[in-house]
Amino acid sequence: MSGLTLRTLDAVDEVPERAWDALCAADPEATPFQRWAWLEALERCGCAAPSRGWSPRHLTAWRGRELVAAAPAYARTDSSGEFVFDGAWAGAAQRVGFAYYPKLVLAVPFTPVPGQRVLVAPGEDRAALESALFEGAEDLCRREGYSSVHLLFPREASCERAVECGWARRVGVQFHWQNPGYHSYDDFLARFPSRKRKTLRRERDAARAQGITLSVRRGRDGELTPADRALLWRLYTSTVDKYVWGQRYLTEAFFARALEVLAEHLELVEARREGRVIAGALNVASPTHLYGRYWGCFEEHNFLHFNVCYYHAIEACIARGVRTFEGGAGGEHKLTRGFEPVLTFSAHRLYHKGLERVVRDYLRREEEGVRAALPGLQEASGLKPLEAPPGPGGAAVPWAASEGALE
Repeated sequence: MSGLTLRTLDAVDEVPERAWDALCAADPEATPFQRWAWLEALERCGCAAPSRGWSPRHLTAWRGRELVAAAPAYARTDSSGEFVFDGAWAGAAQRVGFAYYPKLVLAVPFTPVPGQRVLVAPGEDRAALESALFEGAEDLCRREGYSSVHLLFPREASCERAVECGWARRVGVQFHWQNPGYHSYDDFLARFPSRKRKTLRRERDAARAQGITLSVRRGRDGELTPADRALLWRLYTSTVDKYVWGQRYLTEAFFARALEVLAEHLELVEARREGRVIAGALNVASPTHLYGRYWGCFEEHNFLHFNVCYYHAIEACIARGVRTFEGGAGGEHKLTRGFEPVLTFSAHRLYHKGLERVVRDYLRREEEGVRAALPGLQEASGLKPLEAPPGPGGAAVPWAASEGALE
């Protein structure tokens, strides 16, 4: 593109916040995780830092002094915190004497949330700018000696643009709750057969029988403050420290910083028993989406996780008209609790011809398996198709037309 200059940044704070966030504000597909403040907090607080295997190499496009496109990007020395698993590729590279690390990823660290990975200014040609930044990523790999470049959790159209540039597509599955316009929680339960409705009600009512009350505090209402940093940190570490595979990707300083600069997007679902917080889930909110992020508990009770992380959030989404609730990566148990399978995407370019050929063949066969499994996953959810569900403003919306439904 004429008049365009590409620059690689060593930190997101090399760009003014207002310039970066102007790209986010112009893009209805942008998520809170792509905001300057979220990325800056990760970098400033030692989460996405070179010492932890995340060296910022953000890709930006400028027309004169105007920022017209940007993509968060990092040089990686391992693959932890990416959630598109390529450990087998790294192992194969080692066996043939090819150094898989460092590599380049276009991603938001520790955040398996689909969204735009290239932010574009209004009035600009998205296709052309995406292609320019993908080519810029490949140039950066050649200059700095990266083995490969990986575009993680982009929108499908951006993934296809990368495929047009010669990258290989990978398809995965997550489970999202979709709101076609429910008026009440009972509208949602009506999607299930009678036996399943009874099960969901029993699980949801367990909290009351256990003497547990659930509530939500929202940062945008001033109900979350920096004083909550210790509670959020305790909840977070109670989970990651419990399991052998758990890793403290985030720092306590990150939670403090997020409460200062991102409170408008933060929501904490609390479970209390005898006046004490016994569990909680920190979620991230936008006007249309709720993102389940970090759960923790100090006491174990039957169905506590489902009540804090799913049922209370679903009821709140219905009350507020939130369109989609993304409960995080993985978890087929979500299927029987109202979540539906949706495809996720990534794109990959490896600079070892033999390994590239093997990976492409693997991804083709993997995608065939994923797509073949989708009807069975949808059936396993138990959700009945809506003949004429209530839509926004009372309009009927066929369930299959809702975002994320299977084609």
